[in-house]
Amino acid sequence: MTQKALSDRLMDLVNQNAEQIAGQWHKSVTTNLRTPSFCASPKEGCLRHATFLYKNLKRMYFADNPFQEVQRVMDATGYAEEMFSRRIPLAEAVYALILMRRYVWLYAESSALFDTGLDMYAALQSTNRILLLFDYAVYTVIDKYEKMSKR
Repeated sequence: MTQKALSDRLMDLVNQNAEQIAGQWHKSVTTNLRTPSFCASPKEGCLRHATFLYKNLKRMYFADNPFQEVQRVMDATGYAEEMFSRRIPLAEAVYALILMRRYVWLYAESSALFDTGLDMYAALQSTNRILLLFDYAVYTVIDKYEKMSKR
């Protein structure tokens, strides 16, 4: 299977199961010792942000300019603004994104998406691209937090 075909399968899997992945992420983020502020956060808002990010992952993944696309998606979801207004510490808001990224792979792995050694190699390439996208999302959140805290 080619890299593009596996990437398409992975992005389609995430898109089609965005709510379920977001639910798994929410369970984790509300019980994780590194994200205690999320225990008091409204479930609907948390799920909305995670689901939106997962549903737009394919668009970000295949964008000609992924940095700009990630910024557009992060602007559209209002993740940084809502976390800031709820007084979620920056470290927790960032760690929640790290957990979102992790749940892409946990879900894909549990779905037996990667069957062969070649699939595993292609998965490694996809991992690098997804890491980059979430790095951009983290940068965007930090940048917005800094700007909002100066107001």
